Amino acid sequence: MNETAYFFELLGMLVTDPRTGVLLALLLAAAVADYRTFRIPNLITAGGIVFALVYNSIVPPVWNAGWAWAPAGMLLGFCAMLPMYGMGVMGAGDVKLMAMVGAFLGFHATLQALLFCVLTAGVAALVFGLRKRVMGRMLANAGDAMRGMFWSAIASGKPQLAPGAMPSVGKLAYGISIAIGTACYLLAAQFNLV
Repeated sequence: MNETAYFFELLGMLVTDPRTGVLLALLLAAAVADYRTFRIPNLITAGGIVFALVYNSIVPPVWNAGWAWAPAGMLLGFCAMLPMYGMGVMGAGDVKLMAMVGAFLGFHATLQALLFCVLTAGVAALVFGLRKRVMGRMLANAGDAMRGMFWSAIASGKPQLAPGAMPSVGKLAYGISIAIGTACYLLAAQFNLV
């Protein structure tokens, strides 16, 4: 079998598998909604979480996946993004979207998908900053946030970020980064690159 046919066969397996096929469809819907409205509907995230929890209970993804496999991934996705929501960097829909991804992927794969999502978001922020010519303000905001959290942690024992302390440079639809990052992870995993 030549390499091109092998590539398309693996790609087809990824899309036609109910677990990853539904996840990719939901991620596409979330990315489109986030791009258009800067909101991710609860119907997408909650529906995806319910599907993932039920499907992964009925059809375990790996032979040793226990009942906690999907909830553990969901909790990791949720908890990993929650601090960003607390700082006002991302919306609640983005947090719920990553929780949905975790419910589909389980704990260990969610760790890797998070890395892909963070890298994708970093690239998106750089492109946004350069395209809108606000890179200097973005870097200054990041520095101010880090310094503020550092000094508040020293003073009170817990890092805090004063709401509205920095001028905004605009909105970035983080749901798109989650969708692209997760899709890249799924492709990399399908081709045994991670």
